[in-house]
Amino acid sequence: MMTRFAAFPSLFASLFACLFVTALVFFVGVSFAADRRDDEGLEAAARRDYEKHLGALFEHFHRNPELSFQETKTAARLAKELRRAGAKVTTGVGGTGVVGILRNGEGPTLLVRADMDGLPIREQSGLEYASTRLQTGLDGIEVPVMHACGHDVHMTVLVGTARWLMANRDRWSGTVMLIGQPAEERIGGAKAMLADGLYERFGVPDQAIGLHVMAGGATGRVSISEGSTAASADNIDLVVRGVVSHGAAPQNGKDAVYIAAQIVVALQSLISRELNPLEAGVVTVGSIHGGRKHNVLADEVKLEITVRADTEEVRQQLLAGIRRIARGVALTHGIEESALPTVEVIESTPPNENDPATVAIVKAGIARELGPEVFYTLERDSMGAEDFAYFGTTEHDVPAVYFVIGGSPQALLDAAAAGGPPAPFHHSPFFKIDPVDSVVTGVRAMSAAVMELLPAK
Repeated sequence: MMTRFAAFPSLFASLFACLFVTALVFFVGVSFAADRRDDEGLEAAARRDYEKHLGALFEHFHRNPELSFQETKTAARLAKELRRAGAKVTTGVGGTGVVGILRNGEGPTLLVRADMDGLPIREQSGLEYASTRLQTGLDGIEVPVMHACGHDVHMTVLVGTARWLMANRDRWSGTVMLIGQPAEERIGGAKAMLADGLYERFGVPDQAIGLHVMAGGATGRVSISEGSTAASADNIDLVVRGVVSHGAAPQNGKDAVYIAAQIVVALQSLISRELNPLEAGVVTVGSIHGGRKHNVLADEVKLEITVRADTEEVRQQLLAGIRRIARGVALTHGIEESALPTVEVIESTPPNENDPATVAIVKAGIARELGPEVFYTLERDSMGAEDFAYFGTTEHDVPAVYFVIGGSPQALLDAAAAGGPPAPFHHSPFFKIDPVDSVVTGVRAMSAAVMELLPAK
């Protein structure tokens, strides 16, 4: 008899565990839906969520930025928030990357991406929740760190979108792959996640979308367009070698400084004399280091170069041109074949091309939620890059859309237009945006886009 009844405690424990898990799932679902009134729309729900949860989360992210590929605490907090929203979360993808999966019946899979890293900048915004954080980088140097590009907004929008979607599962159907991506500022995080088997492990998405908050764009506004939205970026280390000699007897050596200087000048001919004038491209030598003494010819000079292009064809033309010019100038000055300049691409991302068909769908969803008057045309004045492009340019050719939400209050933009100080821009120690309207607009736009791409069955 004792043997027969001995199994009862374990059976009771199993039943209790099942009931507990069921109750917990129910409680989580109810808790996120509780703040939403049955008669309120997405805007009211997003503002309510900001007041009760997202605002504090944004300030936490802003106070605690971390450098590229070192976003350990940031990733842990984002993972925690996505789990609370109801996602099945995996961490450590591509280093510190986070993947959260929301499954809601049959339908396509949609990738929704937010980036996580901060910048090595000492914040001078004057905000009450400004960052005072110091962090030792991968190079071993301790630096101040700041969210000076809005990635704190992007993560908060990702969480807010997940919370809205799980509280409104009757309004969409399919799978949402939520991405917390590391190292966007080093244009390496998306590539690292893909190299770590993102699509093999979690499935190839049918489409991919992402957003960026934009200082200089008015809050509550959205910019979305077909075609090129961000340039490619290739960061290059070019090393020139020479032969040491006394500076008073240059004929006995090969001056690497002189050769490097001629390469710097010659590189500009790629844009001015080789590129079609109607095509866009940039070749910038950002740093040059070499030599050790006034009267000694340098035997090595290092150039750090960034290359930008709007199309893959122009990108490859410029990269090939840099190699050709470096080699040709060195040969002209008698450098031996074994000592010709080396050209190494150390960081890169392809150009970002928005898929026209997906743009039309996303735009329709955003217009339905925010009104057709929400859209504005973002005038590009730089060739900034964005490694979101990697998610759409694998062998799977995933249709992708990347759009912009305004982050600056209209009053600030009006004052700047009247001669006042300009709105602090990205990568500035004074960078700041209006987090309330930026996050609320972001949650509304992204949630509307998801529902349009994953309509309810």
